[in-house]
Amino acid sequence: MSRITTHVLNTSAGNPAKGMKINLYYMGKDIWELAGSGITDKDGRISDLLPTDKVIDPGVYRMVFDTGDYFKEIDELCFYPVVEIFFEVSGKEHYHIPLLISPFGYTTYRGS
Repeated sequence: MSRITTHVLNTSAGNPAKGMKINLYYMGKDIWELAGSGITDKDGRISDLLPTDKVIDPGVYRMVFDTGDYFKEIDELCFYPVVEIFFEVSGKEHYHIPLLISPFGYTTYRGS
């Protein structure tokens, strides 16, 4: 398990968001670098977003959720085709970034 994880729930359906592509980027020297990517499983999680031996550097990260393709796959229109969450890693603890989505809104928080 990486020290940066995510969980996506479709609050309008009351289900985990299965099959959503997510990319994780790290702000390197003035450029965003891809740190990891994956597709959510049946529980709305990606267990291997980052390799288990990956050292997480302090800095600014960006998690990009492909909500448009997810909603298209389940035959629903959506207003936000992409959701980007920016966050800062400052220590060695676990960073859990949940996303609660519906076709016309979303929210997030720092989980544990």
